[in-house]
Amino acid sequence: MSFTSIDDLQTALRDQLYLADRGLATAVYLSLQLQRPLFLEGAAGVGKTEVAKALARALDASLIRLQCYEGLDINQAAYEWNYSRQLLHIRLLEARGEKAREADLFGPDFLLARPLLRAIQPADQPPVLLIDEIDRAYAEFEAFLLEILSDFQITIPEIGVIRAERPPIVILTSNRTREVHDALKRRCLYAWIDYPSFERELAILNAKLPHVPAQLARQVTAFVQKLRQADLYKLPGVAETLDWTAALVALNQQALTPEIVADTLGVLLKYQDDITQVDGRLIAEMLGQQDEGVNG
Repeated sequence: MSFTSIDDLQTALRDQLYLADRGLATAVYLSLQLQRPLFLEGAAGVGKTEVAKALARALDASLIRLQCYEGLDINQAAYEWNYSRQLLHIRLLEARGEKAREADLFGPDFLLARPLLRAIQPADQPPVLLIDEIDRAYAEFEAFLLEILSDFQITIPEIGVIRAERPPIVILTSNRTREVHDALKRRCLYAWIDYPSFERELAILNAKLPHVPAQLARQVTAFVQKLRQADLYKLPGVAETLDWTAALVALNQQALTPEIVADTLGVLLKYQDDITQVDGRLIAEMLGQQDEGVNG
């Protein structure tokens, strides 16, 4: 499947319940047309990872995800050798009275493909390669990615260069916990995903959770929008909005009350200091402002 226009792409993503604004849809469209990796940056929970998931579904392509973390290296990210199989092969040769050659032990049959290598192996449909939260990996790991992002290939010393016949669709995400090196960014197109406006967040909520009462959906969206203006350590993202709404529906709530907000803040906020800061007075003030807006 291919997209003939930005509008076509937006529609396809909307069918997968991802509401991309024009700027983001343009960045994704150009990434596909130019076969360039797309680097998405923004706060946690704004929907960066969901872009890759929705795009893979829209293209009917497999999603290969590399979750980055401190200490991630080439063995977990790209490939490693199947030492157990190599050892069995050596013993089998010894039993036959033969001697193992290094060239026999370090060949494709003994190679374990990890996400990056799997993404460039032959396939009927190029996969979507999601390199998630690259800012969590050590900066040194970025140097290894440069070959992948620029040439869609991996060099394995014992074998040589493995190059993609058809480049994968590559999406990288970052929560900006540290700055990513310019050399990596230069190889990518770039888009920043911000917290959505009230109207867009309400539309996302209604698309993802269509059974939510209209009044509750509007109240939840308005409350979260106001909460993001507070001086909190970790502002709630769209993911938290959806989780909180689902929790309220599970509790058979039709509307927000100060009591139910206080009881369920742990679904919306993930740090005790933030929960403590959002006390009863602030909750009542936020809900009061909502009532005034609705009455007005």
